[in-house]
Amino acid sequence: MNGHSFSPFEQASLYPLPPGQKHQAFYNCWTRKEAYIKARGMGLSLPLNLFDVSLLPDKLAALLYSREDPQEVARWSMQTLVPRPGYAGALAVKGRGWLVQCWQWPNLSNVSYG
Repeated sequence: MNGHSFSPFEQASLYPLPPGQKHQAFYNCWTRKEAYIKARGMGLSLPLNLFDVSLLPDKLAALLYSREDPQEVARWSMQTLVPRPGYAGALAVKGRGWLVQCWQWPNLSNVSYG
């Protein structure tokens, strides 16, 4: 992990964690950062060390700070997604008060086509 991917705050939060939590915290951080840059439509043109996200396993997903514009924190909200056990995901949306709904798609591996 270098200073181009995680901010100094995120690195300092991740470093002291026990190995059992470090893995989950790393993926929490990465998926939240990825969700934010994709939601902004900027991809990796927005440097990942310009903003901080929550990453600790017991904390809600959140944009914590933006060195680009501190007002960004009030504009965005995040939601943790767990696509399946052992996986991490996140959703970033501009605004507040939205509701996430998930649907379980049927197992299509058993469907025959014609």
